[in-house]
Amino acid sequence: MLQQLFSPSVQHTLDLVGIFVFAISGALLAVRKNFDVFGIAVLAEVTALGGGLIRDLIIGAVPPAAFTDLGYFVTPLLAALLVFFLHPQVERIQTGVNVFDAAGLGLFCVTGTTKAYEYGLGLTASACLGLATAVGGGVLRDVLANEVPSLLRWDRDLYAVPATVGAAMVALCIRWDALTPLTSGLAVVTAFVLRLLAMRFHWRAPRAWNRRSTVREEEHLPV
Repeated sequence: MLQQLFSPSVQHTLDLVGIFVFAISGALLAVRKNFDVFGIAVLAEVTALGGGLIRDLIIGAVPPAAFTDLGYFVTPLLAALLVFFLHPQVERIQTGVNVFDAAGLGLFCVTGTTKAYEYGLGLTASACLGLATAVGGGVLRDVLANEVPSLLRWDRDLYAVPATVGAAMVALCIRWDALTPLTSGLAVVTAFVLRLLAMRFHWRAPRAWNRRSTVREEEHLPV
């Protein structure tokens, strides 16, 4: 069994914080799309739990944690309730929400990779599932909201790349038998800082070389 970055109680608390922030992003998109209260709750749940659910189903960790821990299920509902009543105020602190979202991204890409490896997957597959844990909920959110997933759009600041770096760091540490709470924490911080820098300096992935696209380019409000 790989070493845990935090004690089980601290890990659980951090998971709930990450789930809460992810759920807020889903609920805010639902409000922008003019969804009703049920739609807001669904989008909050999917955004918060979708990545972990995909990971657990693939590795055979069933029933998934989202269905065995009441806190995991209730936390997104609390976030949806908050956004339902106070979405103008939540929108005003979007920058703060984005910072916590970046922290959740860093945490989940690392814990997702570690859990996948513990269930017998290879290093590459584990890193891919670490990435899926971190960004899967956001992809499902966008699909349900009839949006092109942010993960695939050139006009969004880097999101998957920081998670990929964090997951790859964990996989390399496992490969060289160097995965400790310290190196795991370093991977979390690296993904977190890369995401913050991407938001600060608007780093984006390159598009096709010498492309000749007929699609009209336009900027979109951040989701």
